[in-house]
Amino acid sequence: MTQPFERPRKAKPLISLVVPVFNEADAAGLFVAAVSKALPKSAFDLEIVFVNDGSRDATLPVITALAQKDPRIVVLNLSRNFGKEAALTAGIEHAGGDVIVPMDVDLQDPPDVVPLMIEKWREGFDVVVGARASRRSDGAMKRLSASWFYRVFNAVAHQQIPADVGDFRLMDRAVAEAMMRLGERNRFMKGLFAWTGFSTAIVDYARAPRAAGQTSWNYWKLWNFALDGIISFSTAPLRVWTYVGLLVALGAIVYAGVITVRTLLFGIDVPGYASIMVVMLLLGAIQLISIGVIGEYVGRLFIETKQRPLYVLAGIYSKGERTPARMIGRAKG
Repeated sequence: MTQPFERPRKAKPLISLVVPVFNEADAAGLFVAAVSKALPKSAFDLEIVFVNDGSRDATLPVITALAQKDPRIVVLNLSRNFGKEAALTAGIEHAGGDVIVPMDVDLQDPPDVVPLMIEKWREGFDVVVGARASRRSDGAMKRLSASWFYRVFNAVAHQQIPADVGDFRLMDRAVAEAMMRLGERNRFMKGLFAWTGFSTAIVDYARAPRAAGQTSWNYWKLWNFALDGIISFSTAPLRVWTYVGLLVALGAIVYAGVITVRTLLFGIDVPGYASIMVVMLLLGAIQLISIGVIGEYVGRLFIETKQRPLYVLAGIYSKGERTPARMIGRAKG
């Protein structure tokens, strides 16, 4: 926890909840009901920014119907599925609150933690992260893989991220403005949140089971997500192959010396097919892996140089009515 910087806080701030949704028709209504209970109108000014990330079920009609009944709800409808990181970016760029809270619609991020975050914000902290004190709702394999990821990431990355901390956090408007200035297209939001800095506090909470629906994340997606995170914030995968090459070269020199000495002492040895094949396959595998690692970075450079927008808005819905999109989504530079 970093120390807060004293600055005036509004007595009744506008809180913007940024909620990306993808095929979450069953969970959206439950989420709004839980938020209304945890954040009553009398105590908080509230804005709920749903970002429909190309859902293929009834999510869009459900959340626009909710917006028609509740003027606090705004719906951003992306033209297709751009991924959660782009959807989060869209929500943060369009949120108008004094504080912004990205959170999941499935209620695994409990809305009743938000008032605790607000209290920390009133103390002067610009960022209040939600740390998962308990992950019993996750499977054993997911808990283990998450633990490995945080350890590996923090061991190789330039920017450290707290363990068991996801996107659920409170950000002051100043932090959100800083986030909007980060223009990269390959976005790993956990790392970007940490990169901006600012005074940070931690609030522990128990991660609940999903209230409804099924997660769209599988282990393959999680693997690629972790790979994106490490490559976005570390050059260690590139650097390691320099050391691998040096070790292989040193081994080759030693082996050449052994062959020379053995030939001088015992005469010319008959070359072995097996040993030649092992050496060739080993070097070939090392070369292909190193080319693959380089390719991951080159691919990301290729995407960045094209400067395509992070997302495209098909429309904005407020009070259930569609209004023209006010911008083609992009990270602001």
